[in-house]
Amino acid sequence: MTDRSLILSGVLFALLLAAPVLLPLIGESYLLGLIIKAMLLAIAAISLDLLIGHGGMVSLGHAAFVGIGAYTAAIGLENGVENILVLLAMTLAMTGLVALVTGILALRTSGVYFLMITLAFGQMIYFTLTSLAAYGGDDGLTLWSLATLFGSDVVQSGSGLYFVVLGTLFVTWLGIYRISRSRFGRVLRAARDNPERAEVMGYPITRYRLIAYLIAAMIAGVSGLLLVQHAEFVSPALAAWQRSGDLIVVVVLGGLGTRNGAILGAFFIVIVEEVLGAIIHEWRLIYGPLLVLMVLFAKGGLSDLLDFKSSRGTAP
Repeated sequence: MTDRSLILSGVLFALLLAAPVLLPLIGESYLLGLIIKAMLLAIAAISLDLLIGHGGMVSLGHAAFVGIGAYTAAIGLENGVENILVLLAMTLAMTGLVALVTGILALRTSGVYFLMITLAFGQMIYFTLTSLAAYGGDDGLTLWSLATLFGSDVVQSGSGLYFVVLGTLFVTWLGIYRISRSRFGRVLRAARDNPERAEVMGYPITRYRLIAYLIAAMIAGVSGLLLVQHAEFVSPALAAWQRSGDLIVVVVLGGLGTRNGAILGAFFIVIVEEVLGAIIHEWRLIYGPLLVLMVLFAKGGLSDLLDFKSSRGTAP
């Protein structure tokens, strides 16, 4: 039987691929920016789902890596580095280094203690970013130049940036999907479900978890780099613990460890916020109870609500 979650994946990416052509035809080209926002959120959420859904590591500091990626790109741009590939390498190196240091320490704990130590590291990074007075401090930094690709502005705005973000989302989705179905993913889930048994079987679960932590951090950093290209602005708020909470909401709402959960959750959150914000100023009064209802009646997330038979914990 054909896996219906794969059909859903195909439909989602087909619609996203066609959006730059279809939306202008109906006079809704402004929606491209909204879709880019949702895709960027989905990229960061997919990376967090690798930790929570597959590794059982609930992090409340994951948004800090989005902030690190954004500020690495912004500082590079401010100092004359404009090639997006160079900025990408800098982002991966910086987020990987910070994740290595914090991960080695954080993974000495588990459960609620892991959550608290990632929160602490996230807040440390947040306050470090607010102290960068040369780059706007608390107020953030407006960027007057954006990254280029070998001198071309194709990655700066419009459909060019859209397809870069879409390509990144697809590569991220496919990469995590392949990881989840690999030996690495199976060991990671075994460590989530029964760490003592996994250790007895001879698997170095701390090493596996650290590698997953590094991968998730670097993906989040890439979403921060692309966010700079889209927003043309960077702020310490990107690394605030509330943003990490938002990512957890996206992952849980979409469905932990499911193939399309993070994408569904990201688009649901962005669309609902946009629609409610256009209807009522105090839209959070409706948004909060709506999330409560979703959690109560769709305990497996949007993936279960839509009854797509993806195997929980085996594919994103």
